[in-house]
Amino acid sequence: MYKILLVEDNEMNRDMLSRRLLRKGYEVIMAEDGQQGVDLARTESPNLILMDMSLPVLDGWSAIRELKASPETKEIPIIALTAHAMASDREQAFEAGCDDFDTKPVEWSRLLEKIMKYLKEA
Repeated sequence: MYKILLVEDNEMNRDMLSRRLLRKGYEVIMAEDGQQGVDLARTESPNLILMDMSLPVLDGWSAIRELKASPETKEIPIIALTAHAMASDREQAFEAGCDDFDTKPVEWSRLLEKIMKYLKEA
C-alpha cells in the first residue's frame, strides 16, 4: 500500500482529498503546516507528498526546499498544490524542487493521474 503525505492547512480541502485518496486504497498521513509536513516526511517516509504552497509556520516553497536538500527525503516525489495558477507560481514551485504542479480547486481525475504516474515510477 502506498503512503501519501497530504500537507494542507485548509480543513475542507484536507478532508475532501484524504477521503478520495483513502477510497483509492492509499494510506494517508496529514500535516496542517509546512514544518509538520517536513517532520512527518522524515519520520513516516511517504511514497509521495501533496504539498499546499500557502501554509502557516513554514510555507510550501520552503518546505519543499528543505525536503529536497535532505538525503533522507530528496527522492520523495512532491506535487505542489496551489490556488495560484500563474506561470510564475508554477516556475517558482519547480525552482523550489517539486516534481509536479497542480492547481486548486483540484480536478480529481487530473491529480489522480499525476499521483499514479509518480507512484508507478517509485
